[in-house]
Amino acid sequence: MDKILLGTSIAFIIAFAAIPVIIQVSDAKKLFDIPDERKVHLTPIPSLGGLGIFAGFILACLVTIGIDTAAEFQYFFAASLVIFFLGLKDDILVISPIKKFIGQLIAAFLIIFKGGIMIKSMHGFMGVYELPEVLSIALSYFTVIVIINSFNLIDGVDGLAGSLGLLSCLVFGIYFYYTGHLPYATMAFALSGSLLGFLIFNHSPARIFMGDTGSLLLGLINAILVIHFINVAVIPDSSFPIPSSPAVGIAILMVPLFDTLRVFSLRILNRRSPFSPDRNHVHHLLLDRGFSHSAVTYICVSANLFFIVFAYAFRGWSTSVLLLTMVGIACVAFAALYYSNAKSRLYVTNKTREDGSPLTSANVFSLKKKTVNISPEDN
Repeated sequence: MDKILLGTSIAFIIAFAAIPVIIQVSDAKKLFDIPDERKVHLTPIPSLGGLGIFAGFILACLVTIGIDTAAEFQYFFAASLVIFFLGLKDDILVISPIKKFIGQLIAAFLIIFKGGIMIKSMHGFMGVYELPEVLSIALSYFTVIVIINSFNLIDGVDGLAGSLGLLSCLVFGIYFYYTGHLPYATMAFALSGSLLGFLIFNHSPARIFMGDTGSLLLGLINAILVIHFINVAVIPDSSFPIPSSPAVGIAILMVPLFDTLRVFSLRILNRRSPFSPDRNHVHHLLLDRGFSHSAVTYICVSANLFFIVFAYAFRGWSTSVLLLTMVGIACVAFAALYYSNAKSRLYVTNKTREDGSPLTSANVFSLKKKTVNISPEDN
């Protein structure tokens, strides 16, 4: 317990102290996330908050987790470094989706083949148990890549990705602490501490974004935690066995996972790249219904908490029944949201230009280009 408290404290203090410095440097060097037709913020905002999150997380883990007692963590940290530099380059220079995907594959390789984070069984889902090695590897890669991108894609509203990540890390951390998997509990709480320090500056109106540096790291660590949870929680002689651990693990990440798989499916059906940007995410739909950033974050976190409580309450059900029930509830809730009347299809509601005309998504970008003087050298 001492190491968990120490790690959480170190992560929080470093992130909390680093973020203001990052904001100042970003302002001086004009390292901003510039608003455009697709984004919801109106002013250029620093997007390097992931630097503070990573610094607090990695230093806390290195101080409190002994590599000699948990050898696989050296590969987790190596994968985190890959993701960190990948996200940092994308935040500063912007890289192509294929390069980002290759970087994610490298990180997935490290945690799957070197760290042993692999899905070897479906645990009874649709009557399937042990998987052949080829299918096990393919499913593990798919799961890791989807989870990494789920937090990257849900990061579209002030405080949303950080709050969902804080919730999932706390749940995993509590479970691993209770069941004696202390290195994993320490890692989960270290990331929680970093996220808490970051969210102080990221709540609406945000002073800084986590960027890909933070969101990709958040997805990677949650991929490690959920796969390890699925593998150990199902063991009958563990201190807290959960027979339907795959369904419960998915419930802990329900909102980002469901939204990502839904959007990916729509893009593929429309013959587009699954990584191509659009405004079909759940937070976009909630914004279009007139909800503020804070309200969107509250709704999404509350929904995710509902699925966690629901899965825990009915953890005795079979994996298939529990998972399909949750997916059905999510589909009904999303359909109700999608077919409800939108108050506004604009990025910003209740705002007008100086001449009194509505502030639309197109003229927001036009207005910002006029009011924010950004030279080609600043990009």
